[in-house]
Amino acid sequence: MTDTIFALSSGAPPAAIAVVRVSGPQAHALLERMAGPLPEERTLSLRSLHVWHSGELLDRALVAWFAAERSVTGEPLVELHLHGGRATVDAVEAVLASVPGVRRARAGEFTWRAFENGRLDLVQVESLSDLLRAETEAQRRAALAEGGLSGKVEQWRQQLLQLSALAEAALDQSDEDDVPADRARIDAVAADLIAGIGQLLARPGAERLFDGARVVFAGPPNAGKSTLINALAGREVAITSAIAGTTRDVIEAPVRIGGVAFVLTDTAGLRQGSGDEIERIGIDRAQRRIDEADLVVWMDERAEPDVADEKLIRIFPRADEPGRSDAAPGMRVSAVTGEGLADLADMLVERARTLLPREGEVALTRRQREHLAHCHAALVAFAAEPDELIAAEQLRLARQAIDELTGRAGAEEMLDALFGTFCIGK
Repeated sequence: MTDTIFALSSGAPPAAIAVVRVSGPQAHALLERMAGPLPEERTLSLRSLHVWHSGELLDRALVAWFAAERSVTGEPLVELHLHGGRATVDAVEAVLASVPGVRRARAGEFTWRAFENGRLDLVQVESLSDLLRAETEAQRRAALAEGGLSGKVEQWRQQLLQLSALAEAALDQSDEDDVPADRARIDAVAADLIAGIGQLLARPGAERLFDGARVVFAGPPNAGKSTLINALAGREVAITSAIAGTTRDVIEAPVRIGGVAFVLTDTAGLRQGSGDEIERIGIDRAQRRIDEADLVVWMDERAEPDVADEKLIRIFPRADEPGRSDAAPGMRVSAVTGEGLADLADMLVERARTLLPREGEVALTRRQREHLAHCHAALVAFAAEPDELIAAEQLRLARQAIDELTGRAGAEEMLDALFGTFCIGK
């Protein structure tokens, strides 16, 4: 028998209100034992909560209950809106935990039960996870937009089932008078699927929203990379020194600038012919990070960077120091006086936004992109395959990719679509 679980679903006490949720087969019975006859479903009602075996008053609280078919977990569900003191919450939880078969929920278990009972698919679970961990406005909006992906994927899944039914009918039942082999319709549905999924795959992914746009600061030793990163981050994240070559390894600083997440990367100074083995390793690592970066802030006015123009930001650092050339290329920046810092931050945000999804636009996670890419490739192969048996296998691979994306098995549903669309049965 499934355990009944409970957990504090609001912020940690003390607080004005503490919401305890209970989900599982004993949820409604527990509420009846504590508060008497159940009130109207899905309606908050003021009740006195008691310890049933002693009659002790626990709290006067607002309570609500939900039938399994209308609850977020797909199970009988109860909410207790308690006064938010620690002692009150502890007392109520202790009473719940004293019942055999009732236990405290594990991390994420309510969401897992919602998924297991078909109330959420994996795409919706991921959207909820992203919303919970959102730290910037762009992350919050992207997580909310991601919630709409589930509906789009469900639409594609239904089209895939329809396409599979049409293809199977054309393959196995083409001799039946009432099952025409409608190749034009098959091609049209396939083309629509390929175009829709392809457009979504072409958009920027969600990784940079949450991981941060990767910005590498590169230049010769003693160019002021560490000092500049500290100034942009607003905290000491890298060791600074007048001694050239202080930074030997890669140092990363996650920051938020203008509502956009970044990872600012300090690297070893770039120079040729170093006799220091550790420094050479640091330089090699710096070069790899430059190659992998989304943006590179180049801090060497004497050398031309081997960096693509679309990710290059060239600056003239330490602009406050006497004797520095006014004619040097790049934006003048001084971490000491603050000259150019705001302009550099604005440029980073402006350039990073071109790498991010537009506001309100669905952005795929790595896992979602991987499964949709497999589905798209299988559909392209299906559309180009003249052999009907091989083409049918490509459709099976496409359905499998969608099922892996949502966590839903769809073989039985495909058969239902097949036999429901055409009068095949004899």
